[in-house]
Amino acid sequence: MSEPIRHLLKLSDLTPEQILDILNLADQLKYERKHGIPHPLLAGKTLGMIFQKSSTRTRVSFEVGMSQLGGNALFLSSRDLQIGRGEPVEDTARVLSRYLDGIMIRTFAQQEVEDLARYGSIPIINGLTDYAHPCQVLADLMTIRERKGSFKGLKLCFVGDGNNMANSLIVGGLKTGMSVAAATPADYRPDPAVLDFAKPYGDKFLLTSDIRAAAEKADVVFTDVWASMGMEEEAEKRRAAFKGYQVNEELLGLCAPDAMVQHCLPAHRGEEITDETFEKHANEIFDEAENRLHAQKAILEWVFSD
Repeated sequence: MSEPIRHLLKLSDLTPEQILDILNLADQLKYERKHGIPHPLLAGKTLGMIFQKSSTRTRVSFEVGMSQLGGNALFLSSRDLQIGRGEPVEDTARVLSRYLDGIMIRTFAQQEVEDLARYGSIPIINGLTDYAHPCQVLADLMTIRERKGSFKGLKLCFVGDGNNMANSLIVGGLKTGMSVAAATPADYRPDPAVLDFAKPYGDKFLLTSDIRAAAEKADVVFTDVWASMGMEEEAEKRRAAFKGYQVNEELLGLCAPDAMVQHCLPAHRGEEITDETFEKHANEIFDEAENRLHAQKAILEWVFSD
């Protein structure tokens, strides 16, 4: 009997052990890359990359990652392929499964990603949806562990919009044993499915509108843009709603003395984070950006492995 196909659709689908397996592999691949040790683990494999939402970092990191692993990456823009418009997603999934070895998709609806996995016969990787951003958060977790040594006893704080980053950080943080506190305005809470996921964790999870309560003694502080891609028309409304939800030196004064700051980029300095705080923590933030490459290579190897 053949093994089930491995996908990365959302972090709640993974066990804590699987998350750690991916992070351990990412550490190993990063070490090998830094020491000039080739690892053509995916020679002969072709990854199709579907972009309904554009992204510099996602495209470059997946293309470079596949190349370093000995495989090929094929870029498909929304102009090349309009899933669910010109062709039903279930048909697209079955056709592409005949040509490709795997698909990375960056799109709006989580259901598109789930349907590709349901109807296709190859691994599917969620490069971002409005609901989840698992690749980014695996890179975040990698960066936290690099700098802190382990997840044990850490408190993760998220400040801002209860968006895909908040959703995935809550799940990833709790699954790796951290305490998680999220500060969002009342009208911008994380997804109800994520809040249901967090309920069994009891007092290890805090959802509040009080940014100071969330930040108290935090070991790592995350934020994200107030208006994500596709929400530009809401920008003014969101600036008013998120006023005060800013990562700055005053807020960090409430955190642990050696607190990290992380941002998935691009950052809007002066809105969700001050220029001063961003620059003080730039090394951590750009380590995280680099780790997208290493974490995604580990994800690729993990989904393709037999």
